[in-house]
Amino acid sequence: MSPEPTRSGVLVVDKGRGATSFDVVAIARRRLGVRRIGHAGTLDPDATGVLPILVGEATKLTPYLVDQDKEYLATVRFGVTTDTHDVSGRILSEAPVDDLTTARLEEACRAFVGRITQVPPMYSAVHHQGRRLYELARAGIEVERTPREVVVRSIVIEKIDGPRAAIRVVCGKGTYLRVLAADLGAALGCGGAVESLVRCRVGPFDLRDAVSWRELTEGRSDAPVGRSDAPVGRSDAPVGRSDAPVDGGELWSRMRPVETALAGWTVVRLDGTGATTFAHGQAADVIPAAAATEGFVRVHDVAGPMIGVGELMAGGSKVKPVRILHADRPRTRSLPA
Repeated sequence: MSPEPTRSGVLVVDKGRGATSFDVVAIARRRLGVRRIGHAGTLDPDATGVLPILVGEATKLTPYLVDQDKEYLATVRFGVTTDTHDVSGRILSEAPVDDLTTARLEEACRAFVGRITQVPPMYSAVHHQGRRLYELARAGIEVERTPREVVVRSIVIEKIDGPRAAIRVVCGKGTYLRVLAADLGAALGCGGAVESLVRCRVGPFDLRDAVSWRELTEGRSDAPVGRSDAPVGRSDAPVGRSDAPVDGGELWSRMRPVETALAGWTVVRLDGTGATTFAHGQAADVIPAAAATEGFVRVHDVAGPMIGVGELMAGGSKVKPVRILHADRPRTRSLPA
């Protein structure tokens, strides 16, 4: 008999080019041998970079991780527009790019920092009357889309090379970098499309600490871990199923504890009685009262494990359950006689 391993956590993956986010989930499910698994934020197939995979009880934290800021490094090619807003799409127009300077691009970027509106692209996973927009687009159907408000925290121009510019963008959920590139191109009067895109960060999870695509797909850890300063969009590892043995031991060793998804949140620790009360879906006393007086908090029992997400009440003296996590406990596994 032996204790069963931890079955919950966050696996931060450097997604390879050509794979869908669901492809990554399917590979991770097979390698880890789990059923409860999902991702925290769709990444376009042609994009690479950070894709957090949530396993077991960590899946309950998906909406909170999705809500956190993302950081991208995009190479935008100006002077072209396409039907997908990236260079893989059908070219709709081309124009000369004259005098693309840092000062001129910075001036154009200022209009797109803060709360802005974007029209979701036809080639996106947004639903319209029960169908995905990309399904309609592939059938040659274009429909009217309602503009959505998104938040762009910052746009930093890292490099300009002829008609191409590398920009680093920090933004909130729901922001389409392809639309941002197209809108920037329109503002400059020449058009623009994404040539390559890397997601460098999702909330607290950074590309430099992610499991490499090769390690996920081939079970090999000899490939260097992705870096946010690596060549934009580069991924040489093949996409698809691996013929390597299904051994997730190395991946489990790279699993982050569930609470890392909410790094930076206020932590409330409950004694044994309070933890039991919280786990039964009732508001628990916080002794001593939390430093904060309201808002969502990470709730841990006194022994350390995170047991849920709570909302402070009564000036921080009570916390009510919002999400309850059943912490992994080592259990004795009985082998059949």
